[in-house]
Amino acid sequence: MTFIKNKIWFISIAIIIAVMLALVVVSQTQKSSPALEEMENFQNTVTLETSLGNIKIGLYDADAPRASANFVELARKGFYNGTIFHRVIDGFMIQGGCPEGTGRGNPGYSFEDELNPETESFQRGYVKGTVAMANSGPDTNGSQFFIMVADVPLPHLYTIFGRVLEGQEVANAIARVQTGAEDRPLENITLYRALVESR
Repeated sequence: MTFIKNKIWFISIAIIIAVMLALVVVSQTQKSSPALEEMENFQNTVTLETSLGNIKIGLYDADAPRASANFVELARKGFYNGTIFHRVIDGFMIQGGCPEGTGRGNPGYSFEDELNPETESFQRGYVKGTVAMANSGPDTNGSQFFIMVADVPLPHLYTIFGRVLEGQEVANAIARVQTGAEDRPLENITLYRALVESR
């Protein structure tokens, strides 16, 4: 009986120690998660060299991995080189990434939205400097994107995958150019190339 009691006692102590260790691990994970999340975002930056200056964008690689990876891949392929900002609205946004320059082009495929309310990007919303996917409905993302030049409370229908780190004044200047039908600039604003930097 004494042996059995001792065995039960040792097992109980072992369980208590295991539970305490598990709680410590969970606690440390929770404490470090915000920094870890921030580290995972902005692993990639993309500099847009335009006819009015450069715009440097940090990507939400953790919050919107599919959209971020897609943007990086297209940029590295040179897909955006020579495209134009085909739609610009002062006090709202500038839109580009269409291979046809009409707003109806795409890279030949589409992918799903990434709209997670728990992410930093979702919670920030469509504020000035936000970079998001343009779409024609749910899960129709391709190559087109827009950059906010003002804080606008849009519904959460557009995947946010980046934000402007440098060159917001360039985006603002693009938004202020003279436009014609369908908010198209009267003179082309060209995106010469998109340069990716990874860390």
